[in-house]
Amino acid sequence: MKKALIAYVATLLTFLLLDGIWLGLLMAPTYRELLGPLMLEKPLLVPAAVFYCLYVIGCVVFVVLPALTWQRAAKMGALLGLVAYGTYDLTNMATLRGWSVQVTLMDWAWGTLATAIACTVGFLLAKRLA
Repeated sequence: MKKALIAYVATLLTFLLLDGIWLGLLMAPTYRELLGPLMLEKPLLVPAAVFYCLYVIGCVVFVVLPALTWQRAAKMGALLGLVAYGTYDLTNMATLRGWSVQVTLMDWAWGTLATAIACTVGFLLAKRLA
């Protein structure tokens, strides 16, 4: 139980930090330019919080805890990110007018990388601290 809790908190904090930098500092102007009227002025915090909590549960259950090495955590985290973000971005591309191919590719790559990093950090800290 302690290992799972450490894995969850470490993965969540890593993912929040990475996504905060990506969405808040690096890509906010690009997303606003490419998605324009599709974006809200301010994100809705409750759905965002539910997403992060739920997504990190998936990361921990499907990647971090079963992994035997940090390399496996990174690879499986990348695969989970590829599938999850691909599902989101490709569905948006298929159903939303004004959803750009550029956003799809950037966001998909980002989700793959961020998930791989967060799962790796979660794995390493859970292994070290539990």
